[in-house]
Amino acid sequence: MTLYEGALDTAIATGAEPVGAVITRGGTSVASYIQPLADDIEIVGAPGETNLEAVLASQPDIILAPGWTSPQQYRLLSLIAPTVAPDVPPYQSDSWIRETRIFARALGREAQGEAAIDKVQRRIAEVAKLVAANVPEGQRDAAIVRWMPQGALVMSPGIFSATLLAAVGFDVSDAGLVNAGRPHSHPLSEENLSAIDQSWLFLATLNKDGKEALDAASRSPAFRRLQAVENGQVVAVDGQEWTSASGPLVAGQILDAVAAAVSGRKP
Repeated sequence: MTLYEGALDTAIATGAEPVGAVITRGGTSVASYIQPLADDIEIVGAPGETNLEAVLASQPDIILAPGWTSPQQYRLLSLIAPTVAPDVPPYQSDSWIRETRIFARALGREAQGEAAIDKVQRRIAEVAKLVAANVPEGQRDAAIVRWMPQGALVMSPGIFSATLLAAVGFDVSDAGLVNAGRPHSHPLSEENLSAIDQSWLFLATLNKDGKEALDAASRSPAFRRLQAVENGQVVAVDGQEWTSASGPLVAGQILDAVAAAVSGRKP
């Protein structure tokens, strides 16, 4: 049983067969990238809102929970099955590696976990060469932004996708808008869009409402003045993958998107 997207990703990457999972943020099921691999997995809640009765009914052998699970929730889950909630500092470049190893060890699949990590690191090296070859050194500044109906959220350089961007050579900035320990900023008004004026914008939406809000904003003069827009370096990405998920499998998706964005560009 997995109660965290990173745990679901790792479980499947190491060949385990989880019996349940929580929905992705802003969605109604697990993230679309992992749905084909998760089959018809039972949904037992949302991030931070676990349905304990559903977990109990699934009779899991082990529960993989997020590190932010409260002591009270941990005690309740532990009454159902042995529960693992990694005590790993969030928003660090190696947070996902440490979580992968802990979850893999809990599943008795340490070798498979190391193989999954190695695969990601090899792909990072490949994409880093593409970035170095195709993006001039002084033009690798970037921001990741999730567009919501209430406005643009600047994502922390510590979130999973941002650490991958940094690993392949981008200089990811939050323009000082994200408080320490938080995943993103407060929504930006249209007047403040210049705060995200970077050479590259990786622009994410979670669902149809976010996409409609972005379509409306993209017609505004403030948005069109952004240098990433003027240079054709706004990259539309999947918000479920870039701003919610973590783990070896989604790392491949994110790195493939970066490779596609920079391929063909010449300094």
